[in-house]
Amino acid sequence: MKNILLLLHDDEGQEARLQAALDLTRALGGHLRCIDVTPFPVIAGDLYAGFGETAVLIDERGSEARNKSRITAHLANEDVSWDWIDTSGEIASCLLKEASLADIVVLNRQLDSYPLPDMRTIASQVLMHARVPVLAVPQHAKCLNIGRALLAWDGHPSCIATMRACTPLLALADEVEVLTIRDGSIQAEPSDAARYLSRHDIHATIRLLDDRMHPVDAIIEEESNQWKADYVVMGAYGRGRLMEAFGGITKRLLSRGKLPLILGH
Repeated sequence: MKNILLLLHDDEGQEARLQAALDLTRALGGHLRCIDVTPFPVIAGDLYAGFGETAVLIDERGSEARNKSRITAHLANEDVSWDWIDTSGEIASCLLKEASLADIVVLNRQLDSYPLPDMRTIASQVLMHARVPVLAVPQHAKCLNIGRALLAWDGHPSCIATMRACTPLLALADEVEVLTIRDGSIQAEPSDAARYLSRHDIHATIRLLDDRMHPVDAIIEEESNQWKADYVVMGAYGRGRLMEAFGGITKRLLSRGKLPLILGH
């Protein structure tokens, strides 16, 4: 887990992404690849007004040039290996071109300034098409702590793949908890996950909850708060496209989650 891909774009979540990516790169002894995306100019405003006085042409080229100058000056003073890519286009499409050789992509969960940029959709598209774990950080995160990791385990293939991909990061944690919610959807026991991790010298504890009454995402958030987790690792979009399309667990956590999420599909 050495190749960290970071989206840079002058929005309200950028500082949180940057700090999390720097912390992650240092912890893993990795390399940070920065992709600065300038979206094509778009028309914003009242589309039904005949593009009259309420329509505005948004061209971000100037702001992104200033953003690059500011961020590269910052990176020059950081103790991490990094490089930079400039590109233009739709954000998710640009990320997907670079994500195939990344070990993890650093993005945000849904920004408070939703809908632009639509980070929840960007994260979802990267997850579904690149099959690379995504670290989605809250907009106001100041850093990424890695001491206490909660693995939300249901034994689905996406969960297993995410655990395996994140093993180098989990190995750096002081404590790891495997949380399983017995709601009828479990495909492999949490003891299987703990056994796998133990062979990587990660000695996790298991927390079993029997709860068919409350939404899974709400239980994960509550347990994360009670246990004081620093971040959550879980599979994404693993319970059917139809369920997820109409507000599933992944979408709700990306919309409202308070902790950094590492999601994989």
